[in-house]
Amino acid sequence: MDDLELVFFKMISSLGSARSSFMEAMALARTGDFAQAQAAIEQGESQRIAGHDQHFDLLQADAAGDHPPFSLLLVHAEDQLMSAELLKVCLLYTSPSPRDRQK
Repeated sequence: MDDLELVFFKMISSLGSARSSFMEAMALARTGDFAQAQAAIEQGESQRIAGHDQHFDLLQADAAGDHPPFSLLLVHAEDQLMSAELLKVCLLYTSPSPRDRQK
C-alpha cells in the first residue's frame, strides 16, 4: 500500500466513524436521550474534522500540481465525506434545540 492509499483509508475510516456517530445521535435524540445524543454528535464531529483535514491536504497537494491518480478508493472517501457532512446537517436541522427540549 502506498502513502496515498493510506490517506484514502484514513479518510474512509474517520468519515465512516463520523457517519455512524451522527446516525447514533439521531437514534438517541428520537428516544429523548439528548445528553447522549450530544456526546455522539461531538464524537462524530471530531471524526468528521479529521477526515475533512485529510481531504483538505489532498486538495492543497492537487492545487500545488501533485495530482492524485484516479482511484475508486478516493471516490469512496469523497462519498464518505459528503454523506457525513449531509448527515450532520440533517441531524442539526431535525433535532430539537436545547431551548425546545425545555418545553
